[in-house]
Amino acid sequence: MALAAGALFASSVRAAQGQDIRPDQAMLPDLIRSQNRTNEQRTLEVDRLRAEVDEKTANLAPGDVTTQGLERQANELAPLAGRTEVEGPAIRVELDDARLPNGEVPEGADPDDYVIHQQDVQAVVNALWAGGAEAMMLQDQRVISTSAVRCVGNTLILQGRVYSPPYVITAIGDTARLTEVLRTDPVVENLRQWSLAVGLGYDVRTLEGDTRFPAYSGSIVPAHATVDAG
Repeated sequence: MALAAGALFASSVRAAQGQDIRPDQAMLPDLIRSQNRTNEQRTLEVDRLRAEVDEKTANLAPGDVTTQGLERQANELAPLAGRTEVEGPAIRVELDDARLPNGEVPEGADPDDYVIHQQDVQAVVNALWAGGAEAMMLQDQRVISTSAVRCVGNTLILQGRVYSPPYVITAIGDTARLTEVLRTDPVVENLRQWSLAVGLGYDVRTLEGDTRFPAYSGSIVPAHATVDAG
C-alpha cells in the first residue's frame, strides 16, 4: 500500500509539473475577458476583409453583367439580412437576476427561480420579432433571425462572446406595437409575473430619439429557407 501511494503521489507531481492539478476557478473570468477581446479583434478583421471584398466586387461589377446582377441582388437582400446599418425609434428590455438580501436564496426555495435563463431571453427576442421588430441588438451585438441565444449557467453566449447579466435587448420598430406585444405575449407575461414574485429584473422603456444599429457582421449560413407567398 505504501508503494502504491508513493507511485500515485509521483504521478500527480509529474502531471501537475509542480502546479496545482485543479485550476483555480478564480481564473475563469479573466479567461472569458481575454477570449472576448480575441473575438472582438477577429470580428474587426472580418469586417475589414468583408469591406475589401465588397470594394473589389463593386469595381468589377461595371464590366461584368453577371457580377453586376449579383451585386444588385445582394444590395436588395442586405437590409433583410441585417447587412446594413439601421436607424429608428426603439425600445429597450433589460433582464437581470434577482437581488437577494445578503446574496442568499430563501430557505426551501429553488435557486433557479432567481436567475434569468436562456428561455427568458429567447422569449423576449421572439416576442419582439413577432411584434414586427425591424432590427435588434442583444448586448453590444446586432442579431438577426438566425442568431442563436445560449446560456451556460448564469452567462449568455452570443456569436462567440460571453456576457453576464443584466441582459439588454434593444429593438427598432413601432415602439407602441412592440410594447404591446411584450405585454400580451403569454411567455413574456409569465416572466413578468415571476419578476414581481421573486424580484427578477424586468424593465421595458422607450428610448428617446432615434437609435442607430451597426450592420450584422457575422456569417449567414442558412440550412434552408422558404419564400413568403404574401
